[in-house]
Formats: sequence, structure tokens, C-alpha cells
Amino acid sequence: MPAARSVLFLLFQTVTVVPVAIGCLLWAPLPLHWRYRLTIGWPRMVIWAARVFLGIRHEVRGAENLPDEPVILLSKHQSTWETLFYPTFMPRELCYVFKRELLYLPFFGWGIWLLDMIHIDRRNGVDAFEQVVRQGTRKLAQRSWIIMFPEGTRTRVGAQGRYKRGGARLAVRTGTPVVPIAVNSGECWPRNAFIKKPGLITVSIGRPIPSAGKSPVQLSEEVERWIEGEMRRISPHAYADAPATAAAPTGTRSA
Repeated sequence: MPAARSVLFLLFQTVTVVPVAIGCLLWAPLPLHWRYRLTIGWPRMVIWAARVFLGIRHEVRGAENLPDEPVILLSKHQSTWETLFYPTFMPRELCYVFKRELLYLPFFGWGIWLLDMIHIDRRNGVDAFEQVVRQGTRKLAQRSWIIMFPEGTRTRVGAQGRYKRGGARLAVRTGTPVVPIAVNSGECWPRNAFIKKPGLITVSIGRPIPSAGKSPVQLSEEVERWIEGEMRRISPHAYADAPATAAAPTGTRSA
């Protein structure tokens, strides 16, 4: 009964997001660290509900590759699932880069506004990237990790979007290493699909890639090669016409 399970899951999200959003306003006077910990309780509940109601499990490979220093995470993006999962799993506070218009969304916008993440006004053209650099430098100095999706939007299973270089440019400008991540969440939680499917989502984390001495083009291409090669390794059935090219990371954590 995939449809019935998906309805229950949607109801769970709807019922829980309102009180959490109100809570975000109530605990606004608290330090950012505590606001972050309290706010990510909702994504944690949604990931739990996806497992219980929908049968969506996950495993993490290469968690030992995450360093104890500021980094920029550059991830494949197939689904809403990873945007909810990453803050609940990563050992550092995450800072997303998003368009300013999202701040005006009821409930959801309240939460991200109070978390002091990087928002940009794309109407400013060239200055939009300088906004990212200014805010990103400040967040990295606070020991937060910045996360970006190089393809810019969710891609369908087996597809590859055009990799944008904003994350690589930020890494080069700030001298920060990047960590590539491959994830095949679209196989269970397809983009723009109401019906979700049970199954196992694999998150594969690569070794940090230094940005020093590289141009944004070189760094972006290196990230793209690793992510797309690793996607062909964790989802070979979706890329039947292309062999895997990435080295396998070690270690697996599952849920």
C-alpha cells in the first residue's frame, strides 16, 4: 500500500512541522548552537518516519573520511531526503546556501532564518557570489561546514546535471578543502513524486580534496569525476552503460 503509507507520511510531516516552527520562534533568544540542535529535531523525526512509514532505510559509507576541520560538502542531489538527513548525521553544524525568497515561506522559512545560514539575493547578479564569500568566510571561521549541491537542483535517477562551480569557487577563495558525496536517494524518494518506495539509500562520502593550488575549474572537475564515478558504483543498475570509476571508500554505517 505505497499510496496509503505516503499519505500517512505526509500527515506526519504536516502535524509535526507547525509546533516545531512555533518552537523555533520561542527558542529564538537561545544561542545559535542550541537553536540548531533543537531545530534539527524535525528533520530527525522525518528521517525516522520515512523508515517507519515508508520502509526507507539508509547506509553511510566513508564516514571516516570526514575531517576534523572546516570543509565544504559538495553533494549529489536527487531528493529532499538528503537535505533532511545531512544535518542529522554530520558531526558539525551545517550551513546551507539558498535563495533569499525561501525566508518568506511560513514555518520552514522561520526555521532557516533563525539558523543564520547563507542566503543570497540573486537579483544582485555578480555580487550574489560575493555575498556567499562574505557569509561563507564568517561561517567557516565559526567552524561550521558549508554544504552545496553543485548541480543546483534535484536530478532524476541515472541522470547527470551540469555541475556549477560556485562551491569550487568558494573553496578556492577561502582555501577550504571540499568533501564530495554521492547519494542515490532518488531511487526511494523520487523528485516531485508523492509516492515513495521502500528500499536502501546509500550515502558515500569521499576523501577531502584540497583546494590549494587549483583553479575552480580544476577542483569542480575533480569533484564531478568522483561523484559521478561513485554514483555508477553504488547504483550500477541506473548507469548500465557506464562502468564505475571511483575508488571504494571503506566503512559502512546503516540504519
